[in-house]
Amino acid sequence: MSGRSAIRHLALVGIGTGSPGHMTQAGIAALNAADVILIPRKGADKADLADLRRALCAGAVTNPATALVEFDLPARDEGTADYLARVEDWHDAIAAAWVAALAGRGGRVALLVWGDPALYDSSLRIASRLSPAPQVEVIPGITALQALTAAHAVPLNALAGAVTITTGRRLRDRGWPPDCDRLAVMLDADCAFRTLDPGGLRIWWGAFLGMPGQALEAGPLAEAGPRILARRPALRAAHGWIMDTYLLARDP
Repeated sequence: MSGRSAIRHLALVGIGTGSPGHMTQAGIAALNAADVILIPRKGADKADLADLRRALCAGAVTNPATALVEFDLPARDEGTADYLARVEDWHDAIAAAWVAALAGRGGRVALLVWGDPALYDSSLRIASRLSPAPQVEVIPGITALQALTAAHAVPLNALAGAVTITTGRRLRDRGWPPDCDRLAVMLDADCAFRTLDPGGLRIWWGAFLGMPGQALEAGPLAEAGPRILARRPALRAAHGWIMDTYLLARDP
């Protein structure tokens, strides 16, 4: 990463799936204690993501000294090179974008993080690239998995059972993990549940959880799976993006 960071304190504030109710009082306090809140822009087709962050700040930040600074999020190389290497390069670019956006400013900086900053999110890894290293504070919000199970009014685990949290990529490449009662799947852009034999499986799926456009489907995978596949393209087209997750369980 080129340049030296002026960030002394970095607060990573979990905002769940973007609902104002998914941010905690501690998260709101961290935003108001920040000198700068960084707002990433992901292009015109995903402008809603920046708009949601701006709206969250408008409703939560009362400190007139807190400034919002926007920056263009670098695009990840989608070439044929090794996936992990491409992600590492992307994280380097994002860390450099943080530093460039601040242009020598810094002090106390906050970022609003979708989901949970410690669960399948790379903000902590990107922060580790900053030099000199800032003091990093993580303020969790309501995670997507909490919002999913709450929306369906189901427990995450079966009675005395285990839960495995994984990604769509791993489910697609490796199948159902051994000794797993229930499987929570995140970061699945391609609906990897399609690769499973649906017999004896149930699914609880949700998109835009906790928001006005919340979409839910549940039932036997053989029945609910096709409904999910039919709904996702329309939801993505309407918003320019989609954030969804699901829970799978074997019927007892």
